Amino acid sequence: MAIVSMGAYAVLVLIPAVLSVVLIHSLEPRTVHRWTFLTQMGWQTLCHLWLHYKDYYLQEATDIKFIIALSSLMLLTQRVTSMSLDVHEGEIAIPARIMQQSRFGSKHLFSSLPYFGYMLYFPALLGGPLCSFQMFKIHVENLKKSDQKYPVNPLWPFFKKCTLFFLLDMLRMFVRNCIRIIEHSDQGVLQWDVLKDILLIWTTALMFRLAYYSQWLLSESLNNLVGLGLDKNRVGKATLSDADIWTLETTNKISEFARTWNKTTAVWLRRMVFERSKVQPLLSTFAFSAWWHGLHPAQVFGFILWAATVKADNHLHRYMGPLIARSRFLGIFYKVLTWMQTQLVTAYILVAVELRSLSCVLVLCKSSCAVCPLLYVLMLIGMPNRLREN
Repeated sequence: MAIVSMGAYAVLVLIPAVLSVVLIHSLEPRTVHRWTFLTQMGWQTLCHLWLHYKDYYLQEATDIKFIIALSSLMLLTQRVTSMSLDVHEGEIAIPARIMQQSRFGSKHLFSSLPYFGYMLYFPALLGGPLCSFQMFKIHVENLKKSDQKYPVNPLWPFFKKCTLFFLLDMLRMFVRNCIRIIEHSDQGVLQWDVLKDILLIWTTALMFRLAYYSQWLLSESLNNLVGLGLDKNRVGKATLSDADIWTLETTNKISEFARTWNKTTAVWLRRMVFERSKVQPLLSTFAFSAWWHGLHPAQVFGFILWAATVKADNHLHRYMGPLIARSRFLGIFYKVLTWMQTQLVTAYILVAVELRSLSCVLVLCKSSCAVCPLLYVLMLIGMPNRLREN
């Protein structure tokens, strides 16, 4: 399946998958995460640099199969580093050390198969979500039991999410047509450039969000079809999901949006960087996310801006909380106003991250919508040092 979807570029995924299994089986737990992390991220960075070379220097159209392989490599990095950290923390016990044996025999190869299966599990390789090795192993072991039955028919969650996938994809096509109308509108209410800029950035971001929602739901439905990610105690309830659409579209907090967006990836970033960083954990997390995404100019701009707005937004809600609690009307007005601000700031950042190029940064900086994140940046700069460090 990897060769069919990625062609010859499948080796970009298969090579680090094999290498990571060898490293996990050969290194000691105290060093395995460091070397596996550096090796995997180094390989992924080289692939991203090759994409930069083709995009910005040669200015060639990139093969879609290479894009699919690179996306799969990013998701593989999540599973490799997650599993190596589990080994480092003692949550996974490796049965044998390959390199300490005289030869790589069939027993050692057989013991490595669960790790290969976890890394190359195809639905997760194409779109996620990230699950732990323990969850995957328990699921596979349950499938081998002849008397194992699903707590709920997996076909119902599958068809339900596939239906929602098609509806969201149709809505995305409609939004894309609306963008074309806005771009070519020179008369009527859209004569005001400020309104046109805001509508154009918000609808463009909405189109990107709908594409992500569709992809996440499709990936989740494929996992549910084999019973992975279904709650045994609550019928049809997913335990493995990236898409919390309601929260993302209704939250008035940029920090909550950041935690909920691509949820399993957010949890992975928190575990890999935020909880392990001793200096500026928030900034380090978003900077690493920019590295993981490929370090395109607009991505670096977008993620650093996202870190600044999250920090400023946290301080804003902490300060305003006691004040708006005195009046119900003031509380409703505050939530509506901050919801609009959250929508515009996250839209601005998402467009920057998705369009990636330096020219996109220049266009966005000239846009009227730049005022929204700029307010947060100015708020953060004007904050006393003691508050900024908290």
